[in-house]
Amino acid sequence: MSELVHLDVEAGRATITLDSPANRNALSAQLRRELREHLDTALADDAVRVVVLTHTGTVFCSGMDLRESRGAGAGEGVQEFPGILATLWHSPKPVIARLSGPARAGGVGLVAACDIAIAARAGSDGAGGAGVSGDGRGATFAFSEVRIGVVPAVISVPVVPRLLPRAAEELMLTGETFDADRAAEIGLLNRAVDPSALDAEVTRYTDMLARGGPRALAATKAMLRRAPAADMSEDFDAMLALSSEFFSSAEGQEGMTAFAEKRAPNWVPRD
Repeated sequence: MSELVHLDVEAGRATITLDSPANRNALSAQLRRELREHLDTALADDAVRVVVLTHTGTVFCSGMDLRESRGAGAGEGVQEFPGILATLWHSPKPVIARLSGPARAGGVGLVAACDIAIAARAGSDGAGGAGVSGDGRGATFAFSEVRIGVVPAVISVPVVPRLLPRAAEELMLTGETFDADRAAEIGLLNRAVDPSALDAEVTRYTDMLARGGPRALAATKAMLRRAPAADMSEDFDAMLALSSEFFSSAEGQEGMTAFAEKRAPNWVPRD
């Protein structure tokens, strides 16, 4: 059976590619298994500093494979999908979603669980844009669950914190399709760019993220995900301890020394 998800590592960047265009990169059992395995491999690799989740074909991900979701065992995919979303959300390494085509339902959940999301808007340069995989329609999004009588329950966990409240209610209740510019306006995307600029923008972000200290990036992600203490003074105490720990750490000392010596820190990947 051909592999449906590929992993490539180069110069500190792990690229995980969904490659099941025959079913619009639907979250079949095989694709889910391979995606989880490749994520685990990339996160365990000390050479990897940044992960990029992308796709082949005209669709980023169409959601659960509905052919596998009918009849006996229909809930199996839903049961294991939270683990994939949680791995992306809590990954100690930054994860970037790169889309040149539509995302639906569970595919939107993948986008929301990543730290940075960049998508191509519909544009006249379309498939002629440099490095663009798609048919020129650009990325669109929809919470299509209610239209087939199900609930966007699992994906709501990473999606709702990203979206403006009114937008979340509108789009999850109506199932309406929206474009990349609207997705950026409501917080689902960081950037909506012309198709020809997609790869350059992803590279710009990977280069910036790779300049951060590995431990500092992981700790910053954990800080952003934490539930603040009810008492502000307790929060300040915890954050002061975290700050002091990193100022005195080997990574922090190397970073400050490199800054003074006008060189890149030793953790920045070399080409």
